Amino acid sequence: MFEKSKLHCAILATGAAVLSSQSTLAEPRQIEEVTVTATKRAESAQDIPVTVQALGEESLDNLNVSNFDDYIRFMPNVTAGGRGPGQSSIYIRGMATETIATQLSQANGTAPNVALYLDESPVSIGGRNLDVYVTDIERVEVLKGPQGTLFGASSQAGTVRLITNKPQLDEFDLSIEAGLATTKGGELSDSLETMINLPLIEDRLALRMAAYQSNEGGYIDNVAGTYTPDASINPAWEGLPVASANNEDLVEEDFNDSSYKGVRVGVNYVINDDWSLLVQHTHQDLEADGVFDHDPEEVGDLEVRRYFEDSLEDSFDLTSWTLEGRIAALDVVYTGAYLDREVEQSMDYTGYNDVGNYVAYYTCNYVDTCYDPTKGYVGTVENTRSSHELRFSTPQDNPLRLTIGAFYEDIEILDQGNFVYSSIIDLGFPENYPRGWSPDTTDPVQSTAIDTSARPAGVAFFNDITRQEEQLAFFGELTYDINDQLSATVGLRHYDIDVKLLGSANSSFGNAGGVDVDMYGDNLDSKWDEMGIDVPMNESGVISKFTLSYTPTDDMLLYATYSEGFRPPAYNRGGGNGNETTTVPYTITTDTVDNYEAGWKTTLLDHSLQFNGSIYYVEWSDIQTAVFDPDVYFLFYLDNALDAEIRGIEADVTWLPTDNLQLIGAVSYNDTEITHVPESAANVAPEGSELALSPPLQFNLRARYEWELAGFDAYWQAGVAYSDEAWSSIVIDPNDRYKQDAYTTADASFGLRESHWGTELYVENLTDERAELFINTLDNSKRITTNRPRTVGLRVSYDF
Repeated sequence: MFEKSKLHCAILATGAAVLSSQSTLAEPRQIEEVTVTATKRAESAQDIPVTVQALGEESLDNLNVSNFDDYIRFMPNVTAGGRGPGQSSIYIRGMATETIATQLSQANGTAPNVALYLDESPVSIGGRNLDVYVTDIERVEVLKGPQGTLFGASSQAGTVRLITNKPQLDEFDLSIEAGLATTKGGELSDSLETMINLPLIEDRLALRMAAYQSNEGGYIDNVAGTYTPDASINPAWEGLPVASANNEDLVEEDFNDSSYKGVRVGVNYVINDDWSLLVQHTHQDLEADGVFDHDPEEVGDLEVRRYFEDSLEDSFDLTSWTLEGRIAALDVVYTGAYLDREVEQSMDYTGYNDVGNYVAYYTCNYVDTCYDPTKGYVGTVENTRSSHELRFSTPQDNPLRLTIGAFYEDIEILDQGNFVYSSIIDLGFPENYPRGWSPDTTDPVQSTAIDTSARPAGVAFFNDITRQEEQLAFFGELTYDINDQLSATVGLRHYDIDVKLLGSANSSFGNAGGVDVDMYGDNLDSKWDEMGIDVPMNESGVISKFTLSYTPTDDMLLYATYSEGFRPPAYNRGGGNGNETTTVPYTITTDTVDNYEAGWKTTLLDHSLQFNGSIYYVEWSDIQTAVFDPDVYFLFYLDNALDAEIRGIEADVTWLPTDNLQLIGAVSYNDTEITHVPESAANVAPEGSELALSPPLQFNLRARYEWELAGFDAYWQAGVAYSDEAWSSIVIDPNDRYKQDAYTTADASFGLRESHWGTELYVENLTDERAELFINTLDNSKRITTNRPRTVGLRVSYDF
C-alpha cells in the first residue's frame, strides 16, 4: 500500500498549481498545443486517451537536452540503469529488475521492456539503447504504460519516441549553434551543430540536413594503485603466492571523455496530391574512454582504479523510408527501416579474481608462481535490424475509426566477446578456437561461428554468439463514438516470434597442457539438439487493449484503460543443475503485463493551465531477469524469476500565470512489490521487497520568465528535480543489493535573443550534487554511476 506521507506529497505537488490558479488572470496567453503520433495518427496530446509526456523542440532547446541522459532527467516515472553513453536501459513506472553485465547484454540479455523509436523505426536493444544525439529534433514522446497493440514487443512498460524535423517544402532555413562549457574539476566540453532546409522543386521536393559534433570533457580520475586477489573473499587463492596488478600505465585525470559526431539527411518528395515519400539516413559515431561510475568509498570522490583499458566505439547507420497516401477514403502508410550498428568495447575485468571459483587455475601454476592477475574484456557486437510496417486508417472525423496494419521485423546480433587473461600466456595455454573448430577438437559438431579462427593469445574465455529474432504481427485499433462525449476503443495485436541462439561459449579449462582440447564451455548448436530444445523457439499470442474515454467539456478528457504487454522469449547459453540449490533453465518464456489505469487531461483558465494525470495498477508476471551466480560456470543467466505488482500515480501541470511567466511541474509516486518468487529462482530478493531502480517519489519543477531588455527578448529559467531513494538490484547474492540515496539537482540559465541570433549562459547541477543514478557490481566491485559535476556553459546560435 502507499505510504501516506509520500502519497500526500505527491498529491500536494500535483495540485498546488491548480489551487493557486484560482486567482484572476488578465488576458492570459495560451499554452501551445503539442501534436503527437502516439496513436499512429497526428493528434493533439490533450485529445487522446493515452498517458503521454512530450518535450517539444522549444522545450528541448530550453532544457539544453543533447543526449539520452538529458531527456530522461525531465521525465518523472522514467529512470535509467546504465554505466555511461550507449550503455543504458530505460525503465518506466517502476518496471525495472536487473541489468545483465554489459559484456553479455547481447549474447545473453533480455529484450528491453521499453521500446525506443527514432521516428517510425524501432531501435531498442537490451543494455545498449541507441544513444542518439538530440539535434534538430521536433519532439520526444514518452508513452507510459503498455503500448503493445500499436508498438509491439518490448513496449511492456511504455515507448519512447524521438521525432525528427522533416524537410519543409516552402521555406529555406539555415541555423548554426556552438557551445562551450567547463565542468568543476574536469575538462572543457564543446559542441557545434548546424542545420539546413532547402526546397529543391517548388511544392514538390525538399532536402534537410543536420550535422553535429559534441566533445564532452571527462571528470573522473583513474588513480594509481595496485590490486592483489583476496583469499579471504575467494578461497581459490588460498595458499597461493599471489601476484599483484599495477595500473601505472593507465593513470589519467579526467579520463572519461566522450564525443558524438553525426549527420542526418532527409528528402521529402510530393509525388502527387495524394502521395508523398520521405527518405532519411542517419549516421552517428559515439566514442568514449574511461568509465562513468566512480568508487567514493574505497578510492575517492570521482576516482577509480582501473587496470585494463576502458574504451567504447559505437557507430550506427539508419536508413528509413515512409510512403504516405490515400486509397479512396483510407489513409495509407508504409514505413521501413534498416539499422546497421557496430560496437567495439574494452573494459577492465580484474575484479573477477575475487569471485571466480576457478580463476586461480588460469593465473597460477599451483607450485611457486602466480602471474599478473590483470583481466579484461574486449568485444565486438554487430547488430542489424530491418523492419516494415503497413497500416491503413479511416478518416479521423468518422464516428467509427479504424487503424489496422501488419508489422515484420528481422534482427540479427553477432557477438564476439573475449575475456583476456594475460597470465595464460605465461602458463603456456594455447590459442583458443570456437567449439568444434580446433585442430585438436574432441567435439564432433562445428558450432555456428562468426569467426572460425583461433582467438588472440591471452583470451581465456570467449563468446561467439549469433542471436536472431524474426517477428510477424497483425494489429488493429477500433474507436467508436458512442455519443458526442463518450468513446470506446478496442485494440488487438497477434504476434508470432521466432528466436534463435547459436554459436559457442568457450573455455580454456583443460588446456593447461598446451593443446586446445575443446572439451568445455558450450556448443549451442549441438546442445539444443541433445536437450530436445526447439531451434528456433517460437512464441505466439494475442494481446489486447480496451479504453473508455469521456469528454464532459471541450477542455476535459477522462479515460480508463486496460492494456497488455509482452516481450520476446530467450535462451540461456547453458542450463541444468548449477549447484545443489540452483537449476538454470535452458530457455525463458515471455513475461506479461496487465495494466489498469484511469487518467485525466484538463485545460483550464482560457488555456493558460493544463493539469494531466493518471492512476495505475500493474500486474507483472513471470518477470524476465538476469541472475549472477559464480557457482554456475557461465556466471550469468536469465530466469522467469518473480512476479510483481505496481501501484502509482503521476501528474504534470503547465501554468502561465502571466504573459511573462511559465511554470511547469511533474510528479510521480510508485509502490512496487515482489509478490511471488518461485522456489527454483536463486538469489532474488524475497517476496514483499521493492523492485530495482524504482524510486517511490520523483518530481521536478521549472520556472521560466521572459521579458524585453534593451531591444532583446530576455529570459531566465530555473529548475529543480528530485528522485527518492531506490534499490540498485533485485539480486541479493553474491553481491549486495544496495539502497541508492535520494538526490536533488538544480539548473539555471539566462539568455538573450533577437530575430536572428541568441546566446545563453547556463549552469547545470548548480549545487554540485553527486546523484546515485545506478549502483552496480557488474565488474565484481561496487561502482556508482553519477551525474556530471557542476557545469557552466555558454551557447550561441544564429538563424539565417
